[in-house]
Amino acid sequence: MNSSDHALRGRNLSFSFGAVPVLWNLDVDLRWGTVTAIAGPNGAGKSTLIEILAGVRRALAGTVERGGEVALVVQRATVPDALPLTVRDVAMMGTWGSPAAPSGRVGARERRFRVAEALDRVQLADLADAPFGSLSGGQRQRALLAQGLARRAGIFLLDEPAAGLDAESRERTSSMLAEEARRGAAVACVSHDEDSIAAATSVIRLEGGRRVG
Repeated sequence: MNSSDHALRGRNLSFSFGAVPVLWNLDVDLRWGTVTAIAGPNGAGKSTLIEILAGVRRALAGTVERGGEVALVVQRATVPDALPLTVRDVAMMGTWGSPAAPSGRVGARERRFRVAEALDRVQLADLADAPFGSLSGGQRQRALLAQGLARRAGIFLLDEPAAGLDAESRERTSSMLAEEARRGAAVACVSHDEDSIAAATSVIRLEGGRRVG
């Protein structure tokens, strides 16, 4: 994937909501082929950190260097019910401008193959034509994960991927993410699930916006 060991590197990351500090001078390193759990109590700044690492939120101070394409899976994906967007459409978005093709473009046949494969892996193939807005929270997370799988992303950032899932689905999701790490991807997950934390290659622990482990 990259000659560097680091897929993503954050340095001296700080953030505040108005006058309320959320993160304090955090350093983060994500390595290729690993799963990193981001753990800590509610309000510790875990979700904010994931958003900063993904680039959807800008840190007030510090820098983030990314060595590959990022797939972000949020905890609660919302979409207007009237928007005519199917589960297949959501997964297909992952193939737009995909860097995984030598030309930077993916042909129609390859896009269809990637999407079908991704939806099958997250067990949403039978809901491919269902409106995205009709899915449960857990199903929406799996659809967004399929988007990243279809993109062949190198870095997966997930905000509590086990939220709203039963034990079997949590285990299946963990297995898929571990498989992506074996493929060489860097995976980081916000998690309260002790089994997932214990199975991770490394753990980043936050308390009160500061790194404690």
